[in-house]
Amino acid sequence: MTHTEIGGVAVPTGHLIGGSWVGSPTTFETRSPLDWNGSPLAEIARGDAASAEAAVSAAVDGFAAWSELPAAERAAVLRRLADLIETRAGDIARIETLDMGFLEESMKQRLVARGATNFRLYADLIERHEDRRWDAKQMHNTVQRMPAGPAVVITPWNAPFMLSTWKLAPALAAGNSVIHKPAEWSPLSAALLAELTLDAGFPAGAYNLVQGIGEEVGAALVADPRVRRITFTGSPATARHIGRAAADNIVPFTAELGGKGPFVVFADADLDAAAHRAAWQFDDSGQVCLAGTRLLVDESIRDVFLERFHHHADRLVLGDPRDPTTDIAPMAHPDHRDRVHGFVERARVAGDVIVRGGRPVDGSLHYEPTLIEPVSNDSEVVQHEIFGPVLTFQTFASEPEAIELANSTAYGLSAQVWTGSRERAERVGAEIRAGLVWVNTFLVRDLTAPFGGCGISGIGREGGDYALDFHSDLKTLMILDDSTG
Repeated sequence: MTHTEIGGVAVPTGHLIGGSWVGSPTTFETRSPLDWNGSPLAEIARGDAASAEAAVSAAVDGFAAWSELPAAERAAVLRRLADLIETRAGDIARIETLDMGFLEESMKQRLVARGATNFRLYADLIERHEDRRWDAKQMHNTVQRMPAGPAVVITPWNAPFMLSTWKLAPALAAGNSVIHKPAEWSPLSAALLAELTLDAGFPAGAYNLVQGIGEEVGAALVADPRVRRITFTGSPATARHIGRAAADNIVPFTAELGGKGPFVVFADADLDAAAHRAAWQFDDSGQVCLAGTRLLVDESIRDVFLERFHHHADRLVLGDPRDPTTDIAPMAHPDHRDRVHGFVERARVAGDVIVRGGRPVDGSLHYEPTLIEPVSNDSEVVQHEIFGPVLTFQTFASEPEAIELANSTAYGLSAQVWTGSRERAERVGAEIRAGLVWVNTFLVRDLTAPFGGCGISGIGREGGDYALDFHSDLKTLMILDDSTG
């Protein structure tokens, strides 16, 4: 099997199918946003329909050995994988930084650690699970989980390692074999994870990795009738294609599709805390689906909030993500940077006010942290996900108007409310349509809680037992009270 040395780390460049590394007739290149015009980081096997067929066949063959393991034995394998992730945290962080541009120290301390936590969480959940049992109408009733079968897991290019573990952990814990298709813009950390599954002792075919272009190998994977679950994180446009394929084969499908989160600030909030957190919505160059990208601020505090927001935003350092003093890393890909800049330029033409930023940084894939005050709530920059370091700023005159603005897009993944009133927090939080609402905080989560979006932000829920139920077929066993003697 061919490996390529990247940043001092040997990274596999093929597919892992049925426990063996295999290649493809053609390859695609992955480049670093830190040095886009330099040499490619690696040439990666470019999967096709034949690769998809082989991977699904391997998952079908590997399903029995994995699904028939007792929960405690599956949990032990998941915990070994978590231990190995922690052992290789430095390598994983280095590779993801080079491949996607994430801040290396943050990646190592936060996201790689979260990846290990994901596997441990689901190991614990399957060991603690008890079937629901009750008696009714002279029947003993038991609800049992049955592993569903091979699952296709398609993960995005932003925070690829952590988001891969978030989706893979429940699928594997439930007893399903998986075929993992990572994004072609950031494929390398998935290859390291695949390598670790071998060391952890997964049976052949329980975990399979297929690299390649979504329209080529991804489309073939989701169309295979032997696949029994599909889970995807990415764009609504791609989700529509996957959803049609899932419908053709009557396959349950979950999708997390991004957001346009409102960041609502009332006059009674801790304004410095709110302004500081607002400036940090530029984190990871805005390539965060949960970010509060629409700043909605009580008109009575408009000027003081903006002053404090600029104070914090001015101190953000754009630089090399390997440097611990860097706050904002480059964007992941020039095509995405250009897409973001297109939104800003169209806003400029439409008469929206560019309050700060609004330009690419010469000589790099950085984009200036940008704030836009739109002329209308119907402006494109308000209504569409930009997925870059671009925030919008609007004011409201009353609590009902704040709620109306918060709910005025087709998205509904997350929201933030900043207020000093517990009653208002409860009231406004209940009225905002989103899968997750934070009050006076951000990115703090109990991983057993449901996660997902409303509207075009997604279908279904991940997290805790919600994900395990999705990856299972639920059966009710009913035994007549006296039928067993």
